[in-house]
Amino acid sequence: MKIEQIYTSCLAQGAYYIESNGEVAIIDPLRETQQYVDKAAANNSTIKFIFETHIHADFVSGHVDLAKKTGATIVFGPNANTAFNCYNASDNEEFKVGNITIKVLHTPGHTLESVTYLLIDENGQHHAVFTGDTLFLGDVGRPDLAIKSDLTERDLAGMLFQSLRTKIMTLDDAVIVYPAHGAGSACGKNLSKETVGTIGDQKNTNYALRSDMTKDEFVNEVLEGISPPPQYFAKNAKMNQNGYSDLDQVLSTGNQPLSVAAFEELAKTKNALILDVRTQQDFVKTHIPGAIFIGLNGSFAPWVGALISDINQPILLVVPDGMSEEAVTRLARVGYDNTLGYLEGGMDAWMASGKETDQINSISAEEFSKKSKTDKLSVLDVRKDGEYASMHLKMDTVQHFALDYINHQMDQIDAKKTYHIHCAGGYRSVIAASILKARGYHKIVDIAGGFAALKKTDLGLSEFVCPSTL
Repeated sequence: MKIEQIYTSCLAQGAYYIESNGEVAIIDPLRETQQYVDKAAANNSTIKFIFETHIHADFVSGHVDLAKKTGATIVFGPNANTAFNCYNASDNEEFKVGNITIKVLHTPGHTLESVTYLLIDENGQHHAVFTGDTLFLGDVGRPDLAIKSDLTERDLAGMLFQSLRTKIMTLDDAVIVYPAHGAGSACGKNLSKETVGTIGDQKNTNYALRSDMTKDEFVNEVLEGISPPPQYFAKNAKMNQNGYSDLDQVLSTGNQPLSVAAFEELAKTKNALILDVRTQQDFVKTHIPGAIFIGLNGSFAPWVGALISDINQPILLVVPDGMSEEAVTRLARVGYDNTLGYLEGGMDAWMASGKETDQINSISAEEFSKKSKTDKLSVLDVRKDGEYASMHLKMDTVQHFALDYINHQMDQIDAKKTYHIHCAGGYRSVIAASILKARGYHKIVDIAGGFAALKKTDLGLSEFVCPSTL
């Protein structure tokens, strides 16, 4: 028996390759499925089942493409409505994969069709459980994504309470837990950086699995502090339910080198968004006017999904050399399939052609500290609400809203003011600055290194507000 977790940091997502005696099961596959086909072929094995823990919302799963390539059966939980052929498993139904058994545990709560897969080894022992978004390490799945007219988030949270206590917490402490996500995913609020644990560890450390917890306490604690889901979640869920374009075709169309003239023409005629995926340092120095920055060196795909509202938006890429296919693939992971190509030669080619460029004024945290002692500086903090509440600059000119909601809070920005903008480390602030500049707000100064750098300056603790002083 072989179990391999294939973890993708950009999405904080875990897919699983399970092999026994020449047969393979894949759980929650990524959209780029050739890796699973190649792995099975290398071991002279056949992919028999594609198990989905639920209809995912935070990424486009590879179940449709993988089934086409291999003929494997797609398995969902009870009552999963799909526009393609799949098998709806019943609670406690068992599937043979070589010498092992995969048992379906229906665990509604995150979604109604959510299931957990229990792996029973060759000796009949409960070996591991693949919990999807029902149980994470340190947290449980958010119960607000499958709300219907006759079903509230409190109803779903109540179902999740029962699922955890009747299906998962009854398993032996030694059973290995393989969740669908880790820290960084918007599918929970307190996810661990670890990606493999045990039932016993979670009983001891996960707030939602306290043995003395009442149902009402669970519902209240699970729902407390949940931010609205990113706008792309519903769109990805629909793609996972109805099907999507073949990834090979998306790559063929999107991974096309374009001359400066062709790039510029498509930007005009297709009303394409210019997406610059280089590092924030490169973007700050020089970029195409009107371009939006979301770098591949950060949580690229989730930020694309959160900030680009139209999933069918035509996109033109400015990429580091050799990274075009990677960029198109990562866009496709969250359903942004309308990439038209990338600028051949990058910014060097653009500048060599004599085209106009733009830049973002950027200063160090030390420079900001010095300026703040003599000038009244307007500051825009684009960290998440929890980060801001934990500690922020103690200035009456500090304005805060999370980057996630920048498209809805533009009216809170005064175009006549100069804003010094920061996040935690410098990635998100440049995203925000690029969006503001593209919308005509040009008086933006980025604080390089963000809040982490500000804390190391001579501003001193008295210049920060933290919970003990609120």
